[in-house]
Amino acid sequence: MSNVEKKLKELGIELPEPPQPAAAYVPAKATGNLVYTSGQDCRVNGKLKYKGKVGSDLSVEEGYDAARQVMINILAVLKAHIGNLDRIKQVVKVLGFVNSADGFVEQPYVINGASELLEEVLGEKGKHARSAIAANELPFHTPVEIEMIVEID
Repeated sequence: MSNVEKKLKELGIELPEPPQPAAAYVPAKATGNLVYTSGQDCRVNGKLKYKGKVGSDLSVEEGYDAARQVMINILAVLKAHIGNLDRIKQVVKVLGFVNSADGFVEQPYVINGASELLEEVLGEKGKHARSAIAANELPFHTPVEIEMIVEID
């Protein structure tokens, strides 16, 4: 078990099987020492943990939890792609989309659910550049979609 997985276990998190693509794409793609993940959502056992728009259907706290689940799924994708999460040298960029109700402007607080998990698990290596973008709709009514770029050893 990798050190990253031990840290996840300490937090009560067990990585799921990586989600299968919902369309014509691959979950992750490497070029050189960078790995790009495709957008992931907040599925648990194949079903969305939350559905709807943050700011009307969901609270900021529920959006935060959805973003945290998305990052767990991204880590599962990365583990399947690179074999050992200890190979992560640093998280370079996180791009988060929040399915936002009209007038909702707290996207950064929602995506903190993903960012703070990365810092808890990876420490300094988990600190990253980030964008938190409002979307008027996201696939399958997911409240959050996130993609990530990591540098690996």
